[in-house]
Amino acid sequence: MSIIMDGVALRNRILEELRKRVEKMSVQPKLVAILVGDDAASKIYVNNKEKYAAIAGIKTEIIRMPADTDTKTIIAKIHKLNADEYVTAVLIQLPLPAHIDTHAVLNAVDVSKDVDGFTDANIGKMYGAGRDFIVPCTPRGILALLDEYKIDVAGKSAVVIGRSNIVGKPMAQLLMMRNATVTICHSRTPNIADFTRNADIVVAATGKITITGDMLKPGAVFIDVGMQRDGNGKLRGDGDFASCNAVAGYITPTPGGTGPMTIAGLMMNTIDLASQVHNISDPEK
Repeated sequence: MSIIMDGVALRNRILEELRKRVEKMSVQPKLVAILVGDDAASKIYVNNKEKYAAIAGIKTEIIRMPADTDTKTIIAKIHKLNADEYVTAVLIQLPLPAHIDTHAVLNAVDVSKDVDGFTDANIGKMYGAGRDFIVPCTPRGILALLDEYKIDVAGKSAVVIGRSNIVGKPMAQLLMMRNATVTICHSRTPNIADFTRNADIVVAATGKITITGDMLKPGAVFIDVGMQRDGNGKLRGDGDFASCNAVAGYITPTPGGTGPMTIAGLMMNTIDLASQVHNISDPEK
């Protein structure tokens, strides 16, 4: 049986630590989220972010815009937030409606307020200089979990399944920056098990591919970022938990693993932007 990596407990501890940190800051950080349209899941995600930001002592504002809002209007709103000295972090809730230019909207956010780390400028820092960048929230949460369970990735073989700009690509880069040897697989990769069976660490983040225990190396670390519903509507990850749990050394559950840590990553990024970029006095910086 695996050691189950408890994202809920770690998230709660991080939020409490952040709250104590915010109490000592000269100005309360403010996170503004833009929600466009009526996507049910996005509404839930935004409400959760607002809830946990309050626990961390972070001020929030949710800007809700109709589904038929055009790209130009959203960008104009973002420019106002960029100019607002009281706003320290801006989040664009994804996905945006299909008619909106998502790339243009994300890049309208000033890099100094890019709490998700999705702007080209931030991504360039991550892949280029490798410093002074914001780690995208889910990968940051995963790194925090690895640190919590004292899992050293240096010299280890890691497979990241998924190539999104939100999780897969940055996760691979961050693992390489910690001196892991990384392979990226995806939905077009044939025989994924040929890669995962030799990996010390597997990060699954596609929402499409199912990982079973026979695809894992005994004792491997299995980080399950996937989010999907089974035939009964029950939330599950990319892994078949029962069979993977029997083989892996460490495993994240779904729910309760990487989801809570994404929230923790967002709140840590919000505080970091406030203290490191906006020069808000932070005794614990």
